[in-house]
Amino acid sequence: MSQKLENAKNLYLEGIRDGNIEMVKKYTGDRYTQHSTGVADGAEGFIDFFSGFLERTNNRDIRLIRPLEDGRILYVHAYKDIDNGTAKWNTTDMFDTDANHKIIEHWDVIAAYREPHETVSGNDMILGDFELQDLDKTEENKALIRNFLVDVMQNKNHAALDKYVSSQKYIQHNPTLPNGIEALANFLATQTFTYDFVFHVMGQGNHVVSYSKVTYNSVEHALFDIFRIANGKIVEHWVNVEQIPPRSEWANTGKF
Repeated sequence: MSQKLENAKNLYLEGIRDGNIEMVKKYTGDRYTQHSTGVADGAEGFIDFFSGFLERTNNRDIRLIRPLEDGRILYVHAYKDIDNGTAKWNTTDMFDTDANHKIIEHWDVIAAYREPHETVSGNDMILGDFELQDLDKTEENKALIRNFLVDVMQNKNHAALDKYVSSQKYIQHNPTLPNGIEALANFLATQTFTYDFVFHVMGQGNHVVSYSKVTYNSVEHALFDIFRIANGKIVEHWVNVEQIPPRSEWANTGKF
């Protein structure tokens, strides 16, 4: 694990799980720009927010499931169980880092975690295959996802779906959809949503992550899509989506 990824891990585990929030100053750079809308910029914004969180909670089981690194950009997929099941969260975070490997910017999406028996497919929302492979194909796989998002999700060329998604094996971790390309095709044909813009695409080997603003039922959402790719096709998909709150509730410049 690189130093920058270690810093992000420590921010999570030492700071939030273990309650040592002052250590944020150790792992962040000259600036810490925040896009988690309830948290103000800077180390002090982090400390102010999580001081209240620590006072309200006693047990914080946080597990980092899927860490990825792409140049300066880091991504972490985490499971959080607060106070022995009082609240469970599916959390996706993206970080930018400086030349000293310190964290200088943070984006996140947080949604309620559903147990596998509560998902349509029966698959866990977070767990799944995570053996990093094909590191030499990182840029090729990122290009595949960029093209998929533009062609199918933005331009709604649904007829091209099998160009990007495996028809043999497509494992779905979106809790509202079953496995298989047919279920995805039906969803695309029957739901009204728009990928307003794709903010960033990052990846490592056979895993690629995109962060986008999506309008669904006339409501804006921040959305992470996480893809696993094999033999040039998407074979597994995770998603995390959060409704963007009204601007009056932001403590910073917003989700993007």
